[in-house]
Amino acid sequence: MQLNPREASLVEVFRRLPPDTAAELSALAERLATLSPHHRIDWSDSWTDEDLQDFRAASLRRLETEEPEESQ
Repeated sequence: MQLNPREASLVEVFRRLPPDTAAELSALAERLATLSPHHRIDWSDSWTDEDLQDFRAASLRRLETEEPEESQ
């Protein structure tokens, strides 16, 4: 199997972890994967201006909804 640079980096970092930590991280990744089994990781580094605007708008909406809860 051919890995792209991001995947190869992830594997390399994973191999440097202590065995117990690697096992915990692997279990966590498997649990997360079951939450959204039909989605794949998008490894692209390029976001369009529209992507960035959407992300910023969603982040601001989230902050606005969380602020009232934190001030109580």
